[in-house]
Amino acid sequence: MADGSPSVLLLIPAYNEEERIGPVLRDYATYFREHYEGEFRAVVVLNGCRDNTLGVVEEVAKEFPEIEPLNFEAPIGKGGALIEGFKKATEAEAVLTGYVDADGATPAKAFHELIKRCAAGEADCVIGSRWLPGSVLHQSQTKLRRVFSRGFHTIVELLFWLGIADTQCPAKLVRREALEEILESLRIADLAFDVNLLVSLKQRGYTIKEVPIEWTDQLGSKVTANLWRVSLVMFLSVVRLRLVHSPFYNWLRPLRPLETWLYLRLNAPPPRPAADSQSPALEEASPLDSPPK
Repeated sequence: MADGSPSVLLLIPAYNEEERIGPVLRDYATYFREHYEGEFRAVVVLNGCRDNTLGVVEEVAKEFPEIEPLNFEAPIGKGGALIEGFKKATEAEAVLTGYVDADGATPAKAFHELIKRCAAGEADCVIGSRWLPGSVLHQSQTKLRRVFSRGFHTIVELLFWLGIADTQCPAKLVRREALEEILESLRIADLAFDVNLLVSLKQRGYTIKEVPIEWTDQLGSKVTANLWRVSLVMFLSVVRLRLVHSPFYNWLRPLRPLETWLYLRLNAPPPRPAADSQSPALEEASPLDSPPK
């Protein structure tokens, strides 16, 4: 391994991305072959895809062996996909593990900048931010989505006081030792997973650095298409997370079957149980039977 070039494992959660993911994977693989001296691998975690995303990834992997699929036939949520990817990362002993979306919103060069910051020891976790001065937004979010985004940010700050401008930017990188310690505390399987990750890091004393990012909001976002339902699920998850980290959570144990029922009614992945969970309702909660609508 070259000095300053630690091994990197990039996770890309994907749900029905056959039309967009091929060029994204080729761009990343080509860029890191040309600009990175350390080991670079990318794992596409397929989350209950109903299209030919797996076939596209397998075809690209023939050209770029550093890319591989990790396929889950049943939907497990974006957060669930990242949790499974993080498990693989700890087994592979990658020095740095990060993730980006499958739509190419974060270009390879921007992710490389996060690697440079983390490799230089600036923090245990480096995250991109669309809301800091210096960020380059080639295509901004819609006005309605920005309103929901800033509203969610306000709720997160009131609940956790993270001091982070953009918890939801899907461009994050974590050092292995930090990831290994927090892995068992990652339970949120929906899009509020990012908050779960950051809260877990903060509570264990790991440092987080937020840096400007280059970003392009992509058309066809599944979040925008289901904005009200997704926002409700994320609100439910961060409130749940706050309760988990409070002295009152054990008192609410009788309500956990209701919690699971509510997530499933919202067509969202229920929070994942701890390895030693004694709650049958959570242990028996099945993955979603149908994809997000």
